[in-house]
Amino acid sequence: MPRNSYTAELSCEQITALQSFLEERGWELSEAPYAVFRAKKDKVNVTAYESGKTVIQGKGTEEFIEFILEPEILHDIVEPEAAPDEESDSAPVTPHGGIDESGKGDFFGPLVIAGVAVTQETGEALKKLGVCDSKKISSDRKIAALASEIRKCVGSENIAVVHFKMETYNRLYNRFGNLNRMLAWGHATVIEQLLEQNPAVPRMLSDQFADPSLINRALMERGRQIIMEQRTKAESDIAVAAASILARERFVKCIALLEEETGFTLPKGAGPGVKAVAAEILKKSGADGLRRCCKNHFKTFEEVLNGD
Repeated sequence: MPRNSYTAELSCEQITALQSFLEERGWELSEAPYAVFRAKKDKVNVTAYESGKTVIQGKGTEEFIEFILEPEILHDIVEPEAAPDEESDSAPVTPHGGIDESGKGDFFGPLVIAGVAVTQETGEALKKLGVCDSKKISSDRKIAALASEIRKCVGSENIAVVHFKMETYNRLYNRFGNLNRMLAWGHATVIEQLLEQNPAVPRMLSDQFADPSLINRALMERGRQIIMEQRTKAESDIAVAAASILARERFVKCIALLEEETGFTLPKGAGPGVKAVAAEILKKSGADGLRRCCKNHFKTFEEVLNGD
């Protein structure tokens, strides 16, 4: 059954970004007790409270999460670069694997999912190298440099990276019909590949992006034999942080190839600048040309095709 209610914890910056986004798109905003704002449009009501709790209700809840909250807000706020050990897990590293993705909230470019397995020794070494959540790193050059160091440190048998090119991504999305189910399957695929290369990994950690049962149900033969953990803000874990960097590196490389193919600089995210470039690609290469370089299920795609 589709969900008709969802609660998210947003930062002040994210609430401000969400308010601006909804205002620009004609949502009806009003005041509410203890809330920064309340917004209403079509089949959705959104209330963002001063505490950071943001409640989404109505028949359009799932669409709001998939097409607005996740791509426009949760992935558009980039935190300042932190010191290497800031906000990272302080507990001693034990052998485990981490998994993370890149490109989920970007209109242009593929979805990339990476997994990294660490030991106590390699985990501590990665911390000393300054490995942290890739969203805290604004420089693509630094991402590439850290990715190279990660590969040297942990070895190829402890790394698995899978990316879904646009044609494959759009076909898979049509098959699954839901981004979270597709993500769960992708995570399970990477976990299986990583365990095939290194069967000694005792547990895996992933960021909790949906109901934990989604990944648990998608796990394959090897994945079902280990401990599978999911939690919010898992990027503070060194293995997950390393995976986030490798995923981002591959995403950046894929974007560069798409830019050569299209002849356009492709902005990240899914904001107004993205729509402007998409309109230019449509004008130059037609609907098929645009379809080959973007995630077709984003509302931006239909809006550009309809001249909105």
